[in-house]
Parts: sequence; C-alpha cells; structure tokens
Amino acid sequence: MKKAIVIGAGFSGLSAAAYLAKNGWAVSVLEKHALPGGRARKFESNGFTFDMGPSWYWMPEVFEAFFNHFGKKTSDYYHLSRLDPSYKVFFKEAQYNIPANYLQLQQLFESIETGAAANLDLFLKEAEYKYFTGIHKLVHKPGLSFLELADMQVIKGVLKLDVFTNIKKHIAKHFKHPYLRSLLEFPVLFLGALPRNTPALYSLMNYADIKLGTWYPQGGMYQVVDAMYKLATELGVQFFFNTEAKKINPLEHNSTLEVTATRQEKVQRINAHAIIASADYHHVDSELLTDQYRNYNPKYWDRKTLAPSCLLYFIGINKKLKNMAHHSLFFDTDFEKHGKEIYQYKSWPEDPLFYVSIPSVNDPTVAPQGCENMLFLVPVAAGLTGDSEALRNRYFDKLCSRFEQVTGNSIKNDICFYRTYSIADFTTDYHALKGNAYGLANTLRQTAILKPSIKSKKMKNLYFAGQLTVPGPGVPPCIISGEVVAKQVIKDFGETWK
Repeated sequence: MKKAIVIGAGFSGLSAAAYLAKNGWAVSVLEKHALPGGRARKFESNGFTFDMGPSWYWMPEVFEAFFNHFGKKTSDYYHLSRLDPSYKVFFKEAQYNIPANYLQLQQLFESIETGAAANLDLFLKEAEYKYFTGIHKLVHKPGLSFLELADMQVIKGVLKLDVFTNIKKHIAKHFKHPYLRSLLEFPVLFLGALPRNTPALYSLMNYADIKLGTWYPQGGMYQVVDAMYKLATELGVQFFFNTEAKKINPLEHNSTLEVTATRQEKVQRINAHAIIASADYHHVDSELLTDQYRNYNPKYWDRKTLAPSCLLYFIGINKKLKNMAHHSLFFDTDFEKHGKEIYQYKSWPEDPLFYVSIPSVNDPTVAPQGCENMLFLVPVAAGLTGDSEALRNRYFDKLCSRFEQVTGNSIKNDICFYRTYSIADFTTDYHALKGNAYGLANTLRQTAILKPSIKSKKMKNLYFAGQLTVPGPGVPPCIISGEVVAKQVIKDFGETWK
C-alpha cells in the first residue's frame, strides 16, 4: 500500500487526504494545531463559539459534489439553510436587505435605478456562462501546461469569459447607480486587486452570490471542517495534531520522501511515497526545503501580488440586537479610497469599509441565551508593519462608533468578550506570507499555469495544495484544490482514479 503524508488539515488538506484514502492509500495528516481546519478553526469561550476563518457559504454544489464522491451527502453531517436576506448593506444614506428571492432582488434594483432589473438579467446571464465554464472547465485543471486551456468550448468562448476586460468597466456597462456598482463589486474586494485591475471573468462570483445563494451550516462554518474530518477518519486517514512539519528530504534516490516533524518538542521522522503540502506554500518552499529543492527563490515570492490580510474582532455582547442580518456590509465610506489603501498605497486604511457577521441571529447555539456572537472584519493590505494591540483597539473604537451610528444599536457598553486577530497572528499561526489572509490575488498574471505549481520541479513526489496554488483562494476552490492534487498523484503513480 502506498503511503502519503499531508501537511496541514485545512480544507485542501482534508480534501486531498480523503480522495487519496478512497484510492487505497494510507494517509497521515500532520497538523500544527490541536484541531483540524487550518484558517477555518474555531474557538470557544464564555459560552460563545467563534468561527476563526470563513463565514460565507457560497457555491453549495461544490460541497455537495465533494461528499457525493464518497457516497455521502452534506446532510449526513450538517444541516444547511439558505439565508434570507442573503446579507444587508449599509450605505451612508440608505440601507438595504438583499433578498434571496430573485424577483424581489430585481424589484430592489429597479427601485434604485430604472432599467436595472432587465440589466441584471443580462449581467447574470453572462455571469452564468463564466461560472459554469469556470467550474467545469477551468478550476479542475492542474495548471501544469498551457495545453490544458486548449478546450474548444473555452477557446470559442474566450471573449464571453471577459478575461481581457476589467470588472469595474463590465459592471459600469450595465449599471450607473453607485450603490449597485458597489454591491456588485464587493465580492472581488478580497481577490487581491482593485476592481479596475480584476478580470471581468470574476462576475461569476455575482452569479454564485445572487443565483446560487448564501447559505449557513447550523452550528457554524466549522461544521464543514468537522464533517470533512469525520469523513476522512471514516476512510482510514490518520491525524497527528500538535505536530508541525519542519523539514522535507528525499530518500532512496528521490523515490520516497521523509518529513521531520516536532510533536510536543519531540522530533519524529515519517516516510512516505508522496507528500502533499497544504500548509502555506511559501513557508514550505522556503523553510522546509533546502536550497537545491526549492521551486522558487525569494525574488519570485516578493513579486507576487497578494490578496488582503484583515483585522478581525471576535465580540460577544450580553444583549440581543435589533434589525440586524446574519451578514452585513458597511459601505458608508469611500469604497474606492479603501481599495486604493489596500492595493495601491498599501497603508493602514483611514476610514475603512467593514463587514459584520452575527450568526446568533439565525443560530442560538453559538452564543449564550440573550447574547449575540459578532465578528467584525476589516480588509487591509498584506505585509503592513505596525500591527499591535493598541492599533487594533483604535480601529475597533472607530468601527463601534460607526456601527452604532448606522444601525441604531449600541454595543460598546455591552461587550462581555473581546479578542482581536490580524497580520501578526496570521504570520505566527499559519506562517502566512506577509500575514495574508486570502492567498494570492486573482489577477490575470496569476491565473492557472501562472500560479505556483502544484508539483515540485526538483523533488519527485512532492506536491502542493491550497490557496497559493490552483485554483485559488476561498473554501470551494481549496476543496477543489485537494481533489486536483490527489488526481495528479494518482496519475503520476500510474493508478486508476476511484
């Protein structure tokens, strides 16, 4: 039986481990932390349960397809419900609940701008083509050859994919009102570039948002992690927590590999026929490999454009709030200015946009009775210096004041739990390149084969998965990443995919 080691138990690592186990491999997963999930871990305190990472559940068919491959359904592990409203948006002079029902959404658009309902139809028809071409033709490619893109449907439809048009211009072609433009541009805010520098291909995210919906697994996003972990263990995958990989070396003329890891300060050496590194790619390549086996040099990584990091605040308050949605976007300041501070000036934002998640609005299990569980998130540039508790507290004071003013809910004097998390924590906990939170930017020059390779160029049977390689950042792409790399391993070992 072939043996594989997976480094990291995030979404891509859990996915890769499950697929390899189903194909008859003996799989061991080494995880630095005490529980699976990677950036999607959870923590519990004072009766609150906080998701530390992703809070949006989009593209539900990707999750379903993953479990279906193993003869399972998502409902075997967690209960999923569609949020309505999908989210709430606060502008400076208006606020809107974004309905899950498409006809109601059209009516909302039409009330803001005459003709916008019909234009939304046209916009989403184009986005639908991009979404299904992307999901079925592009994201499952391993990114190892330009020939992968020689698909006739892709070639014939390359203009319809809008890869050479930016999404800002594409949205502006359909909508004039700044509220509608901001609403449709927001999903790309975390992709790693200003809307004017992001391919219009990514309007596919608007299709995922509006047509496929925003969902929530009861108990929180960690339920997805727990489900994938349970599935992997059912398939025979072994997990070693509190175990951090330190070195990767080839053995026996490079036909087998060895991982040196530490567990409770004890050094362990584990051999395998293949290794999948789903931990931070840059960290593995730069720190776990010696110079002769590294895929990329420091200059390569310095030239990479990163998606943002973020300021996170995990807040518990001892009362219930009024008229709040599960997800809220605060666009009561200058969208363009904040975008430039992230991507152009790379500075701490002066008056940032922010996002608030309050899962206790729909889920009483994540907070004590009569309390609310709140996550505040501010996207900031990766690699910023000066991250400190004092800086984080100053920002939170600003966010609190704006939240109270815009929503009419007071919270400052009702906080019973407070924890911050930002660039320094991403660097320490995940070895994240420049403290990024969302991986590589999805720019045209960092797409498909132009991303860091899923295969080592210098060490046989070493592979990479996760948000710094194909297909890219986000929970569904990372789940797909695990499948893509597992398929490549099976192919390279001359085996048949099961």
